[in-house]
Amino acid sequence: MMVYEHKVQYYETDQMRVVHHSNYIRWFEECRIAMMEEQGLGYEKMEEKGIICPVLSVSCQYHLMTKFGEVVKIIPRIEKFNGLRLILSYEVRERETNELRCTGKSSHCFLDNRGKPLNLKKAAPEFYRVFMPETV
Repeated sequence: MMVYEHKVQYYETDQMRVVHHSNYIRWFEECRIAMMEEQGLGYEKMEEKGIICPVLSVSCQYHLMTKFGEVVKIIPRIEKFNGLRLILSYEVRERETNELRCTGKSSHCFLDNRGKPLNLKKAAPEFYRVFMPETV
């Protein structure tokens, strides 16, 4: 299981030193890219091959506040993948206490460089294998 860690920076917080809600979505993206890189095929390699992976939707549920200086661990899980679409879930937990701070989901599709839908299983099997749940 892949775990991504992030130390909360001051600029990510409000006047009360609480993380602004929009940053969790950024952390989801950081985690997703790290997950791909851990498998040896980062996002830049996908783009070089002419594949893009736009976000179709994203959601967050906030459970407890996260504050400046804390380190969170973000745990991604592939919920659904069929070669055309990908749905990931995320858990954000404080590293030391393991308190659940936020949960979320993002959904994505795969397109070629002309914006046409692309099936990774046929067009890029090496990337298809990255997202197969048993490989992550």
